[in-house]
Amino acid sequence: MSMRSAATEDRYAGFRVTPWVHHCGRFVARHRDFWIRLGEGETRLRADDIAETTIDRPIFVSGLARSGTTILLEVLARHRDVASHRYKDYPFLFTPFLWNRFLKYMPQKRGVAVERSHADGIAVSPDSPEAFEEVLWMAFFEGLHDPAVRNVLDAATDNPAFERFYGDHIRKLLTVRSRARYLAKANYNVTRLEYLLKVFPDARFVLPLRAPVGQIASLVKQHRLFCEGERRHPRALDHMRRIGHFEFGLDRRPVNVGDGAMDQVLAAWDRGAEAEGWAIYWASLHGYLADRLAANPALAAAVKVVRFEDLCNSPFEVLGEVCAHCRLPDSAHLVAEAAELMRMPSYYRPDFTEAELARIDTLAAPVARRFGYADAVGL
Repeated sequence: MSMRSAATEDRYAGFRVTPWVHHCGRFVARHRDFWIRLGEGETRLRADDIAETTIDRPIFVSGLARSGTTILLEVLARHRDVASHRYKDYPFLFTPFLWNRFLKYMPQKRGVAVERSHADGIAVSPDSPEAFEEVLWMAFFEGLHDPAVRNVLDAATDNPAFERFYGDHIRKLLTVRSRARYLAKANYNVTRLEYLLKVFPDARFVLPLRAPVGQIASLVKQHRLFCEGERRHPRALDHMRRIGHFEFGLDRRPVNVGDGAMDQVLAAWDRGAEAEGWAIYWASLHGYLADRLAANPALAAAVKVVRFEDLCNSPFEVLGEVCAHCRLPDSAHLVAEAAELMRMPSYYRPDFTEAELARIDTLAAPVARRFGYADAVGL
């Protein structure tokens, strides 16, 4: 292998899925009902352990990918009161007590942080926080990621089996971690905010968003990267499906908010108009969010909108506001540490044509202005 081909292969090394994760993840995904029953059995067996554990003001970070969700998750997860899912929790998420007991007796190797498959400079280890609760949602709801149907779960949604299992799961995770507050990054929760608020009336939501041009450029870059990574490492595609990660890659599935835009999004992508498709999608999803925040005062009070550009340009102030909104006391130290590392991305630049930029502005700028942006480019 030449030096150039070796370097190219290394670029996609993060898409390798170990045999352990592949085979165990496949087993769990194929037998979800069994794992639900096992999780329920664990809850009954450990009822005394979680009897005093309450779900207090759970924190949900949710937004369209490439808007800063991971950075916000990592900052909030450093707080001493907070528990979140970690990379090492997968694939046995359904049984936190059982799996963590198993891990306790396994030889402990210090996890080395490596750059994640997104190639965006974020290094992760087995102990890093990660978005995995989508596995639980997919076990209880059909059609969550079918772009042909409306993917919204709102205050009218009723699924007692899920709500009971989900609540017990959170209490078990809090007990295992010896923490008081639950934190989840779940991008798809953008269309479930009102349902979550019904289930957890004291929930706190952090909603990052980004000016269309910058976000679409990042999404296009990630889609190309994931498509090639999944072609080179086919197990990665199976893994993405099992964990509910459809934002980009060979099985890309946009979220349908029921406004009729989905046919236009898919048609644009089918004819190779990537930027146009993403612009329609950006406007559809964020238009839905703007409408719901305007219509529901209780939701608006529970949501903290975080513009990516403000986060990068004024990190100390914005992170302080986020921690205050989430009711996380004594956060000054972690805010100061995180703020020192926050910068606007410099590893890529948008390379849209003038026609593409004009099309993005036409399609997305009206919605962008509802969130304080002057146009599709930014503030």
